[in-house]
Amino acid sequence: MPALDEILQQKSAILEAKHLKRSLHDTIRTDGIRVKRDGRELISFSCNDYLGLSQHPDVKAAAIQAIEKYGTGAGASRLVTGNHPLYDELETTLAHYKGAEAACIFGSGYLANTGIIPALVSKNDLIIADKLVHACIIDGAKLSGATLLRFAHNNLEHCRMLLEANAHEHHHTLIITETVFSMDGDRAPVQALARLAQEFGAWLMTDDAHGLGVLPHAMSPADIQMGTLSKGAGSYGGYACGSKALVDYLKTAARSLIYSTGLPPADVAASIAAIKIMAKDIDLVARPLENARLFTSLLGLDPAGSAIVPLMLGENDTALAASKLLEERGFLIAAIRPPTVPENTARLRFAFSALHEQKDIEALAAIIKEQGWACPAS
Repeated sequence: MPALDEILQQKSAILEAKHLKRSLHDTIRTDGIRVKRDGRELISFSCNDYLGLSQHPDVKAAAIQAIEKYGTGAGASRLVTGNHPLYDELETTLAHYKGAEAACIFGSGYLANTGIIPALVSKNDLIIADKLVHACIIDGAKLSGATLLRFAHNNLEHCRMLLEANAHEHHHTLIITETVFSMDGDRAPVQALARLAQEFGAWLMTDDAHGLGVLPHAMSPADIQMGTLSKGAGSYGGYACGSKALVDYLKTAARSLIYSTGLPPADVAASIAAIKIMAKDIDLVARPLENARLFTSLLGLDPAGSAIVPLMLGENDTALAASKLLEERGFLIAAIRPPTVPENTARLRFAFSALHEQKDIEALAAIIKEQGWACPAS
């Protein structure tokens, strides 16, 4: 056996012993909430397609028309020949929806964060990020070369302490948070962080990956609004919204945009259609949070703050066993384990869609009560 394979097998064995080894499962989405896996139909509470727009007839029709007109691929980076005309429409539509002057589309949310952050800050600068921000924010921060400090989750006082102690030693300071935290479902105090940023002459960047099209729409005070088109919008891609100066600069300086092939036209067209639906269908946008709050109410938990509800189970094997039991009962809910979440906080993560039906939410809650997994709010 080659030395590399032997070492990798040893590493895999260590992960398996800790219940941390991952595997891929073929999963066919048959509609907005149902999937087929291993020959069985399951109701999924794991998908981030919060509005079911990936299955919306208008969104699918837009994607099909784009393929017929422009083909299946962009052919090159946006700065070479991959900037087909749909990009301008998407960026204009998205900027208007977000209340920003301009927008820049990236190949994914990961590419957006690993492109935006190093374009804005570098060696002599400071990044202060919430402890629970997504891995791609941390990767972007490391790529930038800036000093990275983390404040306790949603803790404004700790953020202030870090600013007071460190901001004066650096040229520029960038504060980063998520609007909705992907594994906990709680929301950041964005307005208060914006006031802190203004007080210390810092910039505020928000990652709205799990908020776009799901939470009540409001003007953001952030200097840089980042997000994805792969969740609420049901398509694919990432974005940055902000001033025209910001967007013009990112299109010149963000390496992950410069050196990546543009998105397929179908994805761009689908996102345009999805954002237009979000803007006009207020009832649809409200439903994921309503469904999440029905679930928390049935379990006696604090009201959900977003479409995401975690149930903490602690040990990795406990979370895996719970996920397996739910699958046997007809529900797909993934077990979330380290390093996605901190050690000893393995959990079930429930993602609620506008398309989930009350009877299915009630049936799911009944199983959780039966198993004693939910701890009522005190």
